[in-house]
Amino acid sequence: MQNKRVHPEKLFHIPKEKDGFFRRPSQKNRILRNISILALSVCLALFFYAHFQEQSSRTAAATEYQKLQEEKSVSSAASFPDLTDLAPLAKTGDTNRTEAADETAETSDSPSILPIYQALYEQNPDLIGWLRIPDTIIDYPVMQTPLDETYYLSRDFEKRDSTSGCLILDTASQAGIGTAAQDYRNGIAPSTNLIIHGHTMKSGEMFGRLKKYADETYGKAHRLLYFDSLYEQREYELIAVFYSQVYRSTDPVFKYYDFFRASTQEEFDNWYQNIKALSLYDTGVSAQFGDEFLTLSCCSYHMADGRFVVVARRVT
Repeated sequence: MQNKRVHPEKLFHIPKEKDGFFRRPSQKNRILRNISILALSVCLALFFYAHFQEQSSRTAAATEYQKLQEEKSVSSAASFPDLTDLAPLAKTGDTNRTEAADETAETSDSPSILPIYQALYEQNPDLIGWLRIPDTIIDYPVMQTPLDETYYLSRDFEKRDSTSGCLILDTASQAGIGTAAQDYRNGIAPSTNLIIHGHTMKSGEMFGRLKKYADETYGKAHRLLYFDSLYEQREYELIAVFYSQVYRSTDPVFKYYDFFRASTQEEFDNWYQNIKALSLYDTGVSAQFGDEFLTLSCCSYHMADGRFVVVARRVT
């Protein structure tokens, strides 16, 4: 019996070309397809380029800040010699040099920048101080540019483009010129409250890990903060931690970012009672009118225009 060959069209139910299913794409369709592929390729290339640039910027910034920290450490070591070297001088009773130095310091017309910051200040006069929190990544210079507060939002210490930017002292804050020991004679006393702004970087840099203070155990383990002006070293103790936001100027609510100087007891009480009420936990530290404070502020994504805030009271 002769087998009949089944036509391929019937075997696979392939419709004929006249049905229109398997016609070759028109030239117009091919052009559109090629344009789509090209556009997708360009988008992917731009995405990876932007990612590479961001990573490079972060790496460069981290390297730059590490270098600045090392420079500061070297200057610090040179500024504070081993006291044992001065022992023979004390034994001989030859205190003329130290007395003369003290007298010169007391009668100086203008306060002197601390030696540990002199070289860094000469590199960039926008330097206003240095913030450090032991056992954390926060160990950075703080900048201030009164004419353009946002200048260092996207620039590093060397004024190069940087996604992490720098820590910025609010232009309404006065870091102070001189020392408390000399009652800021021939200088300027600091504001009641110094507000430092910083980016919440995913890498953890700047204030990327500041929100760890939301945990009470962490906060109390890192209760001491250090902010140096160019003229004196200062220690602060944690007093409040809270979430807030940036409000409209017409909103009749407490705005932590508007408090810089307490001229009266009433002004202080209003601010103090509000931050204590907002605080996520009791730090065990209190304050009174006349004290000085340090406020660290960064973006928080718990709500639109959210902020996370850490407040500390000056101890020394």
